[in-house]
Amino acid sequence: MKVCVIGTGYVGLVVGTCLAEMGNDVICVDNDEEKLQYLRQGIIPIYEPGLEELIKENVSEERLSFTNDLNTAVENSLVCFIAVGTPQGEDGSANLNSVYEVAESIGKSLNGYKVIVDKSTVPVGTADKVTEIIKQNSSCSFDVVSNPEFLKQGAAVDDFLKPDRVVIGSNSQKATEIMQELYAPFLRTGNPVIVMDVKSAEMTKYAANSFLAVKISYANEIANICEAVGADAEMVRIGMCADKRIGSQFLFPGIGYGGSCFPKDVKALTKTAIDNNCDYSLLKAADDVNQLQRKKFVDKIISCFNDDFSGKTFAVWGLAFKPKTNDMREAPSITIINMLLKRGVKIKAYDPKAFDNARYYFGDKIEYSKSAYAALEDADCLLLLTEWNEFRRPDFDKMKGLMKSPLIFDGRNQYNAKRLKDRGIIYYSIGRK
Repeated sequence: MKVCVIGTGYVGLVVGTCLAEMGNDVICVDNDEEKLQYLRQGIIPIYEPGLEELIKENVSEERLSFTNDLNTAVENSLVCFIAVGTPQGEDGSANLNSVYEVAESIGKSLNGYKVIVDKSTVPVGTADKVTEIIKQNSSCSFDVVSNPEFLKQGAAVDDFLKPDRVVIGSNSQKATEIMQELYAPFLRTGNPVIVMDVKSAEMTKYAANSFLAVKISYANEIANICEAVGADAEMVRIGMCADKRIGSQFLFPGIGYGGSCFPKDVKALTKTAIDNNCDYSLLKAADDVNQLQRKKFVDKIISCFNDDFSGKTFAVWGLAFKPKTNDMREAPSITIINMLLKRGVKIKAYDPKAFDNARYYFGDKIEYSKSAYAALEDADCLLLLTEWNEFRRPDFDKMKGLMKSPLIFDGRNQYNAKRLKDRGIIYYSIGRK
């Protein structure tokens, strides 16, 4: 099938590459010529396991190409994905300017029937507006469908190639059949294509992400109560997860969620609720708890040091909002490090992939260490902020030898408290004794 994907950000790159991997002819469109030159060479601006290799392979096989010519891309495609950014506005709403600009350009480029796919995360009613804009600029027939993405950063390629479900919001049987044909190779194991009306599909993405955000904030609130009463949040989590109605995912307490989806989508759904005079107290609570969790972590550090940070150097392991990505959007590390910098703490940080993005947020205000152990040299404590696999089994004896004092603040509950105590390491975690 002939496909174009407009926008070569995180979602657009994964979508376009994985569709090409299944034999489709895919044109990815972007207006950044320098970025396009890198992509044609297989050099990508994000870190996502497996993606770079797939891009190189499909460019080599001439199934995947990159261009700034939106008009030609649309003319030569049956299915046109809109995958541009929808950043959060000041009031929490999604900024749809890029979506609408692309819709106008598509309308001016139509040369026959097309399926226009809203792949960007957009609020309910966006497809109607996109339809209206295209109609104002074209007399050709077309259909607009909603096809929300459910990609986890760090596992996005696998998520797309082997999805647990595909949601298609369509009010047209013709468009539905085309989308079902496009996705058929990805669903040979029997996982469902769920067809629904467009507005319900638009709502599904926000509802799913916001539920997971609520689940994380609930785990954090329970952990805080556990800490106050002397219970062990990890034992409580295990007891809860054994209940099949609850499940084990997204119930790990820590320093809160971040990234490009959960914070933005919770706020966008909250704004939708406000605009439609609906209650949003649960969504607000999830966001409030998420922000408070970062402050509570810093408060724990302040208490331990009696709010005296003169001459103190802290090592930080992990800057990305989660492992297996270089994304730092809304990362807890940003809030925590900035709070400590204001108190005069020197920060020596290490992250396997996020240094380039970290420099955008911190510049030269922190030191970027060449390795995890290098960050520990002469450090007064270690803050573990991202649970990269390489941090799971460190050499604790080596760590003690490098640090001024054997003190760890674990924001991800990675380590066994008893084992560290037996090694003479002072250990603070989330919701545990």
